[in-house]
Parts: sequence; C-alpha cells; structure tokens
Amino acid sequence: MIEQKKRTFVFDFDSTLTTVEAFEELAEISLKSDPKKKEKIAQIGRITDQGVDGDITFTESLEKRLKILGAHKNHLDPLVRRLSRKISPSISRNKEFFVKYAEDIYVVSCGFKEFIDPIMAKYKIPSERIFANTFEYNKGGKITGFDRDNDLSKPDGKIDQLRKMNLPGEVHMIGDGFSDYQTRAAGIADKFHAFTENISRKNILDKADHIAPSLDEILYTENLPMSISYPKNRIQVLLLEGIHEDAVAQMKAEGYQVELLSGSLSEDELCVAIKGKHVLGIRSKSQITQKVVDAADRLLAIGAFCIGTNQIDLDACMRKGISVFNAPFSNTRSVVEMVIGEMIMLMRGTVEKNMAMHRGEWNKSAKGSVEIRGKKLGIVGYGNIGSQLSVLAESLGMQVVYFDTEEKLALGNAQKANSLKDLLKKSDVISLHVSGNPQNEGMIGKKEISWIKPGAVFLNLARGKVVDLEALKAALVSGQIRGAAIDVFPVEPKSNDEPFYSPFTGMDNVILTPHVGGSTVEAQKNIAAYVPDALVNYINTGDSFASVNLPGIRVPEAKGAHRLLHVHHNIPGIMARINNIFSRFNINVVGQYLKTNQEIGYLVTDIDKEYNSDVVDELKRIDHTIKLRVLY
Repeated sequence: MIEQKKRTFVFDFDSTLTTVEAFEELAEISLKSDPKKKEKIAQIGRITDQGVDGDITFTESLEKRLKILGAHKNHLDPLVRRLSRKISPSISRNKEFFVKYAEDIYVVSCGFKEFIDPIMAKYKIPSERIFANTFEYNKGGKITGFDRDNDLSKPDGKIDQLRKMNLPGEVHMIGDGFSDYQTRAAGIADKFHAFTENISRKNILDKADHIAPSLDEILYTENLPMSISYPKNRIQVLLLEGIHEDAVAQMKAEGYQVELLSGSLSEDELCVAIKGKHVLGIRSKSQITQKVVDAADRLLAIGAFCIGTNQIDLDACMRKGISVFNAPFSNTRSVVEMVIGEMIMLMRGTVEKNMAMHRGEWNKSAKGSVEIRGKKLGIVGYGNIGSQLSVLAESLGMQVVYFDTEEKLALGNAQKANSLKDLLKKSDVISLHVSGNPQNEGMIGKKEISWIKPGAVFLNLARGKVVDLEALKAALVSGQIRGAAIDVFPVEPKSNDEPFYSPFTGMDNVILTPHVGGSTVEAQKNIAAYVPDALVNYINTGDSFASVNLPGIRVPEAKGAHRLLHVHHNIPGIMARINNIFSRFNINVVGQYLKTNQEIGYLVTDIDKEYNSDVVDELKRIDHTIKLRVLY
C-alpha cells in the first residue's frame, strides 16, 4: 500500500471562506446611522482592493479602513452573525472536509481573530490554528487600532507568518489575493490555488498553479472526499442560437462553464463542438441527428429552448441515456396572441390594404371587411396552444370547433368536430396547432384544401411540413381561400444571413413571418427560466420528471447518502442484478426509484455514504447498462 503524501491546507478568510470582505460587512453595522454610509462603504471597498491587489501596503490599507469605520466592540457579535450567513457555498457544503482534516488545515488571514475564531470553530478549526490580526480598544470599547507587532499587520505579513510556522508536507495556499500568491512566489507555499468562487482578480490568475472556482475543484484535483461527485465548474455547457441571457446567467450562477454561440451549427460543425460537453442548449434550427449523438462523448442532457423537439432524434438520445427537456408551455400565450392578431387582419383585409397603400393606392371601403365576432374558428390540434386559443377566441365572440386525433376535453363552449373534413367545411378561420410528428407531415394536402369553406382564412403556426404549399397557393390564387398567415416552412434558413424562398412571396393576401410565433420577450424569458431549471435539476439531482424521452422520475433530495443513476435497457432481471451487487458489498439501500418505458429503464438508488468504490465498476459492467452516474 502506497503511503499518501502529507498535505497542509492554508486558507485565506475574506472572499475565500466567506463570500464577502468582513470590513465591508462591519461598515454596514458601524455606519448604519451615518448619512454618508454609502459613500464611506464604497471608499472602504476601494481601499480593500488596493491592499489586496498590492497597490498600497496592507498596513496602510488597515489604518485607512479602521479610521473610516469608527467601529465598537459591540459591533463584533452582529458581524459574526452576518458572516456566518455568508460562508462561501462550496465551503459550506464541504464542512465534512474541514472536520475530517482539521489537523491539516490552517487559516492565515489579514483579517481579525475576533470574528474569524467563532466562525471557524463551527468547522472544528481551533483558535491555535488560526493566525490573524487582533483589534485594540479604548476604555469605552471603541476599536482604535490593531496590534502592530503582529506579522500579519505588516507588508509581506503572510510570508513572515508562514515561514515561522514551518508547516509540514506539501503546503497548499488557497486564497483570492496578491498576498496569497506571494507565499508561493517566496517559496513558502508549494502550490497556490486562486480561489475565484466569489471574486476573480486578473493580476493573480496567470500566476496561480491552479485556478479553483470552488473548493470542490481543489478537493477533486487533490483526490480528497467532497460533498458532490464532480465539481460543477467542470460541467461544460454549449448554448446555440442566441439563447436568452437569463438562461446563460442561471447556468453560470450554478457554477457551470458556459459557451454561447449566436447561430446554429451544421451537422459536421456540431459533431466537433459537442465533444467534451455535458449539456447542450438549442432552439429550433439545430438538428440533433444520430451522427451528432454518436459524436457526443460526455453529453448528459439537451435543452430545447422552444416547444417542439422534432429537430432532435429523441430515440437516438434515449438509447444513449441522454435526457431531453423542452418548454411545452412557455411561449403558448405568445403564439396565441399572434394567431388572433393575424386572423383579425386577414378577416378585415388589412394585409391587402397595407400592400396597396405602399403602392400609393387609396382604397377606403368596407367591402369584404368583417369582424371575427360570430365567426367559426376551426382549431386543428387541441393541445396547449390550441386549447388556449379556444378560450381567448371564444371570449372575443367566436364559435370554436376543434379536431384532434387524441381525446381532449373541450374548454368553454368549444365543440369537437366529427372529422377533419367536417371542421374544414364549416370553419371561417382555420388555425393549425399540431406537433411535428412524422404522421402529421402532409396532413393538409390538395384533397383537404378542397374541403375548406370558400372564403375562409388559413393560418399555419405549427410545422412547415404539415401543409402542401403549392396546393395552398393554388387555393389562394383562385380565391377559394381568402387569405393566409404562414409562420413555419418546410425548409427554413439556418441564420438571418441566409436568403428566404417561398411560393407566397409577393402575394397581397398572405402574411409571412420568419418562425416568430413564440418569439416575444416574455416567452423567451419564460423559456430561459423553465429549461435551465429542468437541466440543472437533472444534472444536480437526477430528477427526470420533465424529460421528453427518458422515463420521468421525481426524486427527493438525498441527505447523507450517495445517489447512483443507472440507465439501462428494459430487460428482465436488471434490477435483481443491481441489488445483488449491493447485497454482496453489504451496502444499505436507503431509497430506490425506478421508471421504465418500452425500451429503457431509469433507476435512482440512494445508498449509505460509506461504500466500496468497486461497486461502481461492477454496476457499469452489468449487461445492458447504458449510462451510470454517481451523485453526492
């Protein structure tokens, strides 16, 4: 057995163990009633940065800040309470590391023991392993200064302090400031980890042995136990097609590494870009084919930042254990509002009048201009969008009929049509809201168009391949169909730089829009909230409840346990083999959740914290295993 090398970990305090600078928090307390509070706190922040970056000496920084603070001994207890609530997230979740390795951990800080000691006591780091400054007070308890004999109150104080300590083994310095880096430059520390979870200082990043966005990253690289199985900063996310900034911010806030591209990629480009990525975010233009799925070597999940998923080979993703999430409700209202606006314009003849006005023609007439009130709206596809359209159209005085291949509950006074033919024959307005399933391709062809009531208007904001465009154009030219609104097309440009071709261009009675039915600020914000939430939940907890293609499981939070996620082919006996392995290794199962479909099974198992790592290897070797992940 190889003996593990001795390592000693030295932590800075401000902006490392805590998310904030303690002096700025103390200022919030001591300057509470000061009319110039904001101005003084900003000044303290600037002085702090100057000291940390090495622009002024630390002694000078300390003197200036204390003078502005005007703090009192009575302010320290409230300060400790504030700082206790602002421990860095990765420090807080890895409390067990501090407890287990307390003898190898020191805190060396230019802060003050009066507030550091009580906070670190909760992490089992005793006062004798905490080296920091101490305050001086007058008889009334006002803080008047600091112990100037303390090395840590002087320039290069950390170097001198660490040199005196003569720490054993390989010394790791973990901090965010210039003084932390100096310990490595002076040869006192063997490694300097630039801790960037709370603040990133450019002047030290290129000097660091290791940039650590979290304590998880340090523990992972040093092969030490941590509260999660994989550092979040190592999760690579690729977002295409200019996905909303809120989604980008949410993924970055989670600690993931996010790459954002404004356009879509070709199949070959995507095969290259997907390498090493754990999460992919797309909209409607990117095509996730079998070839792309085969090229994805680490992909765990895909987020479709739209309603539809027909641009994704869902079966190929399922067979590889890649979970797909979409936003089935987020832009429903936006599409419905556009449909209502377009049907009104078509029924009023607004489109033709607008085109005539642009040609310099004045045609003021009520001929052929009718209200939608009292007219019959035929909705083909009574899902999320179709049903909401039904409610709003009825509130405007329309009579609603709908047709859907599945049994759907009618809302309000809507009536189900006996057949598609029945709906087309009786409707004054026809609006399509069917999915992109292959069986819907070409469902409105020449025969179906011949059934449409003469003088009706036709809207397609569903899928481009649902309608025979040449047959629709012929009906528009002949006048059988009065007007149309088309938002989706069989072939659409991949970017705004590509030209657009359509048989309807130049026609006065057709509204053409570039697939923007769901493209509103509100819809994009809704999608940017819903899809990242589903992705993060799946990556962090294994919850697949909102998945489009994997069996959906709603799992509780796992406390005090490891979580194993096992995706496998739905073959009899898999569950027995898995549990047999747990039994042979004497592992206690504290929770188990299984869901299957015809092809695959998804099993979530929570087991006791302590277990033999060989268990994971054996689970991976079970026949018909597709993917295994370990969480916590």
